[in-house]
Amino acid sequence: MPELPEIETVKRTLAPLISGAVITACRIERPQIIKHPAADEFSELIIGQRITGTGRRGKFLLIELQSGDTLIAHLRMTGRMLCTPREYPLLPHTHVIFSLDNERELRFADARRFGCLWLKRAGETDDFTGISRLGIEPFDERFGAEYLKSQLSRRRITIKQGILDQSVLAGLGNIYADEVLFAAGVAPTRKTDTISDEEWEKIAAAVPPILLSSIANNGTTFSDYLDGEGNKGNNMPFLQVYQRTGMPCNRCGTTIMKIKVGGRGTHFCPNCQK
Repeated sequence: MPELPEIETVKRTLAPLISGAVITACRIERPQIIKHPAADEFSELIIGQRITGTGRRGKFLLIELQSGDTLIAHLRMTGRMLCTPREYPLLPHTHVIFSLDNERELRFADARRFGCLWLKRAGETDDFTGISRLGIEPFDERFGAEYLKSQLSRRRITIKQGILDQSVLAGLGNIYADEVLFAAGVAPTRKTDTISDEEWEKIAAAVPPILLSSIANNGTTFSDYLDGEGNKGNNMPFLQVYQRTGMPCNRCGTTIMKIKVGGRGTHFCPNCQK
């Protein structure tokens, strides 16, 4: 958390606020957040750069610069990337502040300090963020049942672990993996080499609409996530199993259970997901 829908929402909400603005100053309160290059060089290189747009790859937020450089952020568990008027009070745990020439500031805050920032130079090989190891996007035309089957059916791991593997499918995280498997009627503990062709079809068919629905609802906020303007997500009431432990299934009334799968808290309906 945040996952693909949340990063996509941050991308979309930041775009009109920062596109065209020039970064006039960079204040780094916690240098450890800057992973590449060194914090001093990062600051020197980014000052004076004009922002041309925003992008996303998996769970990575991309801020595109006129020089061809790219500011890359990963929010990890509790990171926030906000654009605010300069006079707004800083949130606690604000670690990096980019002053813009439109009287705004782009601010990176992170209570748990797991988030990261990188500056990739134009033409530079990205061997430092992990983006090069990502699989295809859920909205890629190549994504579907055959793709998932080709990537996972020969492995003997749980289907929950399989669809969370970022080298297979970029951006899907714990929340939406649980929601996808509920929609497909597949138990999260099933081994990938036991999934039928019909089940691969159901899993693949569930992914895009669940992600798109959350994007339409501004993402899901449980505690820390905010969009680029500082608004909470509205998707929580639409979740069918995630964080609904002990509550009745909306489909059959059976009590939603929570177990650990691959070390991740996993929510499912034991009746609907055989």
